[in-house]
Amino acid sequence: MGDPRKPRKKWEGPKHPWIKDRLMKEVELVGKYGLKNKRELWIAETLARKLRHRARNLLALPEAEREHAMRVLLEKLYHMGLVEKDSTLDDILGLTAENILERRLQTIVFKKGLAKSIYHARQLIVHGHIAIQGRRVTSPGYLVSREEEDLVDYAPGSPYRKLQEAESSS
Repeated sequence: MGDPRKPRKKWEGPKHPWIKDRLMKEVELVGKYGLKNKRELWIAETLARKLRHRARNLLALPEAEREHAMRVLLEKLYHMGLVEKDSTLDDILGLTAENILERRLQTIVFKKGLAKSIYHARQLIVHGHIAIQGRRVTSPGYLVSREEEDLVDYAPGSPYRKLQEAESSS
């Protein structure tokens, strides 16, 4: 029957698990983005694969339907921060797992300078020191939208926030 909170699997593993080039690239990405395991990478790869598949399906539609569906898809991806405002279908077809990994909360916390390393960013998030617009987020894999990116900061009750305020006041 299954747990109702987890209705489906979010990822597909590789079809051929022992290809050396793919394994080396996966290890590099896991280290670069501070992922817990390869499953987090496979989630990003699956999302990118599904978005590319959706874009390829748009090419088969009649012109009028394609334009509307393409605008909707581009607007959604722009909101997610994966493409720019003036993007085309080719930009969607060029999406990779790295584009998605760049939008994870863990990566954004590190790039904003709230953490000393990518691994420190993960610890801060998991332990509840990071909030988006005052709302605590404890999932390092949370995909941050374009609007939320500027609102990422330390949580209101976090000692890191108090430390930051003390440094800025002196």
